[in-house]
Amino acid sequence: MDNFEQRWLDTQNMLRERFGKLPDMEGILFLIGVNELGKMPRKKFSKEQKQDLMHVAVCTLLSQYGYYEFVGRDEEGWPHFTKLESIPMVGMAEQELILKECVIKYFE
Repeated sequence: MDNFEQRWLDTQNMLRERFGKLPDMEGILFLIGVNELGKMPRKKFSKEQKQDLMHVAVCTLLSQYGYYEFVGRDEEGWPHFTKLESIPMVGMAEQELILKECVIKYFE
């Protein structure tokens, strides 16, 4: 088993232990988005807010590779990013690998 596969398994095991089950990639992105927001709402997140949280997570993760840069928070505390570089056009499998590598780095 190569290093990437082992690191991904380790990350999955950590998430499973912490949350009692293994979230899928959307669930992982949601968790990262909530973590980056830094606060829980008084009521449940709306569907739009959940999408925004996943966008925050993707920007946070891809900032590790220089595609985005954190520029600050708005008056409600939501993180905002600037796109620095276009993401190369790759297939779904490659996109998933990039996200997995970023998730691994995020939790390490």
